[in-house]
Amino acid sequence: MMFDSHVVRLLDASVALVNALTDGSARGRPYTAPRGAESAPAIVAALPPAGTDPDAIGPAQADHLIATAWRMREIFEAVDAGDLDAAAATLNVLLRAAGARPQLDRVAGEPWQLHFHGRDDTLAVGWSAGCATALALAIGSDLAGRLGVCQAPRCDRVYVDGSRNAAKQFCSTACQNRVKAAAFRARRGGSGSGG
Repeated sequence: MMFDSHVVRLLDASVALVNALTDGSARGRPYTAPRGAESAPAIVAALPPAGTDPDAIGPAQADHLIATAWRMREIFEAVDAGDLDAAAATLNVLLRAAGARPQLDRVAGEPWQLHFHGRDDTLAVGWSAGCATALALAIGSDLAGRLGVCQAPRCDRVYVDGSRNAAKQFCSTACQNRVKAAAFRARRGGSGSGG
């Protein structure tokens, strides 16, 4: 993949937030996202390990990130359906809402890095701005096809394809294995009746 490590980290966080905070189906089963007090630990688990304390994520912060996750789901689904215009329109709304802006930051012992900040420094707005900008970098380049929705039956979890050949179709190995096992069973069931 052609993204730097910071953008990859933000794309991974986008996927994790969508998959953790939006209802649907996952690995063949209905999935209901955590609500209320259960949201903060789910958000902490979805974000890269950076010492985020679940107590620091109040209801307003959680609600903001849940709304961001639903918008990002719309973006992944539009890209997966081949509707980049709809994806870009939704993404532009998300970018404006977060007040996304680039900024060069320096981490101790590291060179200057391009990071993305929001209109304020709250956790929810900062992650919303960063994730939205990373998705914009993917959609605004020839890498939009790297964003996808799982092709396994009864799974609508999203993913970013980081493979060399851009052939990923599933959110996880579990879904890939479910599809392969179902295909094997179908072949096996059909091969025994010839004669």
